[in-house]
Amino acid sequence: MKKTILLAAAVAAAMGASAGDYTKYVNPMIGTGAIEGGLYGNSYPGATVPFGMVQLSPDTQPAPDWYDCSGYRDIDADVHGFTHTRLSGTGACDLIDVCFFPTSSDRAWGRFTHDREEARPGYYAVDLQEENIKAELTATKRVGVHRYTYPAGAARRVRLDMDHSAVKGSWDRKIINAQIRQVAPNAVEGYRVITGWAKLRKVYFYAEFSEPIESIDLSDGGRHEPGADVINGRELRAMIDFAKSDKPLEVKVGISGVSCENAKENLEAEAAGKSFDMIAQEADAAWEKQLSAVDIDADDDTKTVFYTALYHALIQPNVFNDVNGQYMAPDYTVATVPAGENQYTTFSLWDTYRATHPLYTLLAPKENADFVNSMIRHCEVYGYLPIWHLWGQDNYCMIGNHAIPVIVDAVLKGTPGIDAERAYDAVKRSATVSHPNSPYKVWEEKGYMPENVQTQSVSISLEMAFDDWCVAQLAKALGKEADYEHFMRRAYNIDNLYDAECGFFAPKDDKGEWIRPFDPLKHGANGGNPFTEGNAWQYYWYVPQDIDHLIELTGGKKAFEAKLDEFFTLDEQPEEMNGNVSGLIGQYAHGNEPSHHAAYLYNYVGRPDKSAKYLSKIMTEMYTNNSSGLVGNDDCGQMSAWYVFSALGFYPVNPASGEYDLGVPAVEHAVVHLPNGNTLEVKAPRKRADYTNPKEVRFNGKLLKDRKISHKDILAGGTLEFKMSK
Repeated sequence: MKKTILLAAAVAAAMGASAGDYTKYVNPMIGTGAIEGGLYGNSYPGATVPFGMVQLSPDTQPAPDWYDCSGYRDIDADVHGFTHTRLSGTGACDLIDVCFFPTSSDRAWGRFTHDREEARPGYYAVDLQEENIKAELTATKRVGVHRYTYPAGAARRVRLDMDHSAVKGSWDRKIINAQIRQVAPNAVEGYRVITGWAKLRKVYFYAEFSEPIESIDLSDGGRHEPGADVINGRELRAMIDFAKSDKPLEVKVGISGVSCENAKENLEAEAAGKSFDMIAQEADAAWEKQLSAVDIDADDDTKTVFYTALYHALIQPNVFNDVNGQYMAPDYTVATVPAGENQYTTFSLWDTYRATHPLYTLLAPKENADFVNSMIRHCEVYGYLPIWHLWGQDNYCMIGNHAIPVIVDAVLKGTPGIDAERAYDAVKRSATVSHPNSPYKVWEEKGYMPENVQTQSVSISLEMAFDDWCVAQLAKALGKEADYEHFMRRAYNIDNLYDAECGFFAPKDDKGEWIRPFDPLKHGANGGNPFTEGNAWQYYWYVPQDIDHLIELTGGKKAFEAKLDEFFTLDEQPEEMNGNVSGLIGQYAHGNEPSHHAAYLYNYVGRPDKSAKYLSKIMTEMYTNNSSGLVGNDDCGQMSAWYVFSALGFYPVNPASGEYDLGVPAVEHAVVHLPNGNTLEVKAPRKRADYTNPKEVRFNGKLLKDRKISHKDILAGGTLEFKMSK
């Protein structure tokens, strides 16, 4: 079913405020369902603010898992509570903390339908059918706010479930300890220590109700403690009763990774004295400010796809420090962030270094500096940069060391607020200290990863080579010539795995022998195969540091163009497909990240028309305004950031090079309002709909023959004009 969203008139009626010009084009339901044969986008429709700690949304399963990683699925029909933390668009589930559910009986779930559900940035509402209770949600950065409207004369109860989580057992998930305590006539607080994808997470909350609590029943599994005001255990729940009234019941829930006291302080600083409607209006205004960075002229569906993509890209990373600056450090001590900064978490770096972080560098440099400094602080405590950073810890998911290109990109583009020498110490250390999937001693000795020593060897070798190239560029900028030469040599370790006989990057063993048989179509997952979440075709193009060198390896421009043509047209698939590979055009898989830059590579052989052909196809067919509007996991905004860049006509093929490769805009006109006060105007007027080929591109009147534009030129402002032809 195609989702409906709450737009301007309905918002005004529900909140007493009119919607702005940007948030009305956001459809939070995009990506909550699956395209046939593809992955769920794993997006969620609930309430959050840009980069907020709280993501308050319904869970449509009693224990979310791999196929409902954000807690919500379009095809489900039940709500099992509203939790305050979750991940957006990931391929694995975690968080799902502090669950509230309104009831007039002892229910723990309720039926819902999409026609009685509303969602927009910072606001979500749903009717729970059996008991006719309306639940509304909004949020500040660190506070989730609920409003429950019960039928006249009905009992008003709230179920607090501290046992509710992502499925137990997955990632060895279990609750180690928890507490619920009534601390005031209208307030409860508590915590839980839980381990899972992120290890040993401590989550604290402080909840304040708009009315006094009439009674509270605390339980730990089957053990009830009538009359008690505190309970400790592992399966904790509370049933909280309030006096009958026709008034809606509101509850504000502050959360923290440090303490209940900090959770309370977060609530008082961000939500005290404010009504639900006021907080919802402030959330809308926060999104208006962020989304107003770009103005586009397009039809309503294209606007909705574009602004929803920008919205999804700005949901994370998530602020991790409390209002007093404290946060839980990787060694489980309490640290304090420097004044004027924030500590962030949720870095899905294998995904987001490609386009999402370059988008932050362009549109949100202050936040991006905080992201980078958060990673550096992590390195200084933990010993190396994060691989996949979640609730302040590293879960080591995926391969490579892609905090490196994020940091190098930010420093070399001149992002204020980053100490370049401190940043270099972090990236060099992380490129020389072995950690999971990165045995650097082997890398130095062999010049490649042998598959019988390190599985996923080809993918890891290609990705580490790019990271090394990034370290080299920062070394060069800082005058560290010996380091520059060392890391540049490692950046071309890829040559040691190029098999000219089969024409692919292929695996070797530790004796230097090619491993046979070799099937370039065979898919790998996350171990037991030389390739990660893909095959040799999808990884062939992963030399973003030097595409011209890859062209030479392939046999020249004609051979390279022919191989690209085969890549986009070869429909043959192996019997066993990796579940992350979706959105297929031949072997190209837009639903997963390794392919994301490939359509732009036609530019390097003088065929931008072919780039435009495939880019147009991807943008129009794989991004749509409905719940199935993403062909793969959004992966913390990477799928969305790809669209934002590509719809504007340029993309960071090498995300740390300081250059963007030109494609074909999805819009005829756009204005990017840059943080420095300048503007970039994009023009791509079309005489007819089939004018999708950018015959030439000019910037401020100058012809861009190589189809590239620099970050420096964009920041200076001007007009990027595409002359479109049939």
